[in-house]
This record gives sequence, C-alpha cells and structure tokens, in this order.
Amino acid sequence: MAKNENMEQKKYHFPMLIEQDEDNIYVGSCPVFNGCHSSGKSIDEAMKKMHEVIKMCFEDRKPGNSNHLIGFGEIEMRIAV
Repeated sequence: MAKNENMEQKKYHFPMLIEQDEDNIYVGSCPVFNGCHSSGKSIDEAMKKMHEVIKMCFEDRKPGNSNHLIGFGEIEMRIAV
C-alpha cells in the first residue's frame, strides 16, 4: 500500500512566476518557498517540473512556515545606457 493512500489530501494553491530567459528556456519559481525553482524548454515542461519541485519543498517545509506572497508588481525606472 502506497504511503499516501490512507492519508487525507488537502488542496493548496501556490503562486508561480514563469519567465523566459535569454536562451528561450522557461524558468518557473514559487515565491512561497525559498529556492523553489525549475525550468523547461516549454511552459508545459516547466509546469510539470515545478509541480514536482513544489511537492519536495512542501514536504521539507509546510507553507505556514514559509514566505507569504504579498503580490506582484512592476516598477518603472529610467536608466542611462
């Protein structure tokens, strides 16, 4: 019998940020957990990998003991180049 078969499951919603780097690799991160990052050649691949990484981070550190997402924003700046 698998470990999770008799355990009650609770649904969680975690924020995720996806960016595309200069090599066209999709990089995902979950700001709820420090160091929770993954990447893939497609958004789907990055999402699948993030799912596994979030599960590992969750097992190591429950969300109540982790960062609390306040929100995402944007800052406008003028920089001399």
